[in-house]
Amino acid sequence: MTKNLLIVESPAKSKTIGKILGRNYKVLASVGHIRDLPKSTLGIDIENNFEPKYINIRGKGPLIKELKKEAKDAKKVFLATDPDREGEAISWHLANILNLDANDNIRVEFNEITKDAIKSAIKKPRPIDINLVDAQQARRVLDRLVGYKISPLLWKKIRKGLSAGRVQSVAVKLICDREEEIDTFIPKEYWSLKAILNKDDEKFEANFVGKLINHKETKIEINSEDELKEILNSLDKNNFVVKDVKKGQRKRKPYPPYTTSTLQQDASKKLGFATKKTMSIAQQLYEGIDLKKGGTTGLITYMRTDSTRVSKEAMNLAKDFIIENYGSEYSNGGKDYGNKSKKETQDAHEGIRPTNVNYVPDEIKEYLTKDQYKLYKLIWDRFIGSQMKEALYDTLNANIISNNNIFRATGSKLVFPGFLKVYITADEEIKDMNIPDLDEGDKLKVDDIVEKQNFTQPPARYTEASLIKSLEELGIGRPSTYAPTIATILARNYVVLEKKQFYPTDLGKLVNEILIEYFENIVNEEFTAELEEKLDMIAEGKVSWKKVVSDFYGDFHKYLAKAEEEVDKIEIKDEVSDVLCENCGRNMVIKNGRFGKFLACPGFPECKNTKPILDEINVKCPKCEGSIVRKRSKKGRTFYGCTNYPDCEFVSWDEPINEKCPNCGEYMIIKRNKNNDIIKCSNKECGYNKAKD
Repeated sequence: MTKNLLIVESPAKSKTIGKILGRNYKVLASVGHIRDLPKSTLGIDIENNFEPKYINIRGKGPLIKELKKEAKDAKKVFLATDPDREGEAISWHLANILNLDANDNIRVEFNEITKDAIKSAIKKPRPIDINLVDAQQARRVLDRLVGYKISPLLWKKIRKGLSAGRVQSVAVKLICDREEEIDTFIPKEYWSLKAILNKDDEKFEANFVGKLINHKETKIEINSEDELKEILNSLDKNNFVVKDVKKGQRKRKPYPPYTTSTLQQDASKKLGFATKKTMSIAQQLYEGIDLKKGGTTGLITYMRTDSTRVSKEAMNLAKDFIIENYGSEYSNGGKDYGNKSKKETQDAHEGIRPTNVNYVPDEIKEYLTKDQYKLYKLIWDRFIGSQMKEALYDTLNANIISNNNIFRATGSKLVFPGFLKVYITADEEIKDMNIPDLDEGDKLKVDDIVEKQNFTQPPARYTEASLIKSLEELGIGRPSTYAPTIATILARNYVVLEKKQFYPTDLGKLVNEILIEYFENIVNEEFTAELEEKLDMIAEGKVSWKKVVSDFYGDFHKYLAKAEEEVDKIEIKDEVSDVLCENCGRNMVIKNGRFGKFLACPGFPECKNTKPILDEINVKCPKCEGSIVRKRSKKGRTFYGCTNYPDCEFVSWDEPINEKCPNCGEYMIIKRNKNNDIIKCSNKECGYNKAKD
């Protein structure tokens, strides 16, 4: 019997969908793109109105042959690539290769891989949306023009292997700008003053804190020790009286479901996942997990989205679940979080949510890997929390006066957890206030006056989470671009990631300087964001994609010609180390390779000596006379080993220290925890530990 043919992108997805649709359908995977611009040439006919020259991707010949054969024999062909612009473009390329009419109802779109969603989508095919295709073509052509025109300039003027791109260059600029802010930052001195107070009441034993906010009826800033002494002299420890008390309530609203960027940010902060890892695991959860009796099913909706919208069906399921498991007082009745005011949102998608809230993370944990469980739980908690009521706090603010000095004591007490029953953010701590029930005119005891010298701090360096947040707020890039952008700037050695913070390299700073001087539009945040808006207009059918590209290229071509003429050849000198080459006596230099930095002799090619850079921690090996060095595993995890490896095979996941256990004499390690680190014995049977100073 002739079957219908359904083509998806991923082999894993094809297996899941094949089981859902049954024997009347054959489901095959295109394995991503099957046509693209050629790698070896620009592939864009600039003189012919920027017409792209697509070719079949090398190595895809046998697959294309199979798809053509199956399409020819099929009763009907459906294209079910991912529900975004890139997926629409892949469907368009497939239609071209398979000689399908893009205006026929051949495009199938679904936001989740579940039985109901797939069977519903297959009944409602539509034509390929050429506006979405054109928006993707415009992005691809613009990125190709920038990459293939500027990159050769960087190769010629600096060195081979460098690249530039619309989004990656802005990301590097943001990191370089932040580093310059830190370098030029001048700390400013200021002092804080607190009173440790207590009510003259035996029933309330705990102290509470009042912070100085006013001196002589004006808001106070203490900028020097002399100013502090003046205030201290004006205080009367025996005369602290409650001036006024304000009691009220505060609501803490739940968070909307995840978008791609907020998921990447939260997974970075809460789980320590890199963006690439987050997206890889999310893809697995989306494409389908084998739940044995429940069969293979997608656990989350499509993970590339900038929408927070929620379908009515999902809201109703969540509402029933919350009422049944937490009580009706916890349900907010259903909230869709639609992005009605956000123009650039591709609101055809929903936010990232579980496909079925009844797949409770702990109940399906056995079918998931450790990382799949962590990410799925994060998504499930966030969505369920979004459908719950606000958290409610009782608040108290008291102004306390002493000789024209006003101290303020504030506190809050959680009286109804609402969504916090399920989802607690990294910055949300549930703390009961430690303040007695104060009334106007109450006299207070002063147990202590605490003064502290402080200095203003420079802005924090970007982490993966904060960089993604900034790019999103600036309107630069789209959900699918953040992970590859970060991977690219790290691979090009424009930035390094140390202790989860981005630092620009000398190479990154140099490339950034050239781009700022000669290609200001490429690294200009506002211009790049405006270009994203124009891509949205193409997707909406409001402007021609070739006009957008032509307008961009007119100025870009002039900038390129000027840079070719004016930029001189730049020699980047290698950083010289204090390590001598044992073969020829020269000071070795620091080089960058595929696997990071290493030492090399500058006498190459006469002397080809190289050696790894050892990250010593000034700790002696517990097993021999060697030193302990910090290393990284193939998966990027830090561990500690001996410099005498392989003769000494000492290894530890925890950082050893130069200290022996007082109980058993074994070496001690630092055990790192979220709240505080502890020092403990490496001998698990001993169990000795103490707080780290």
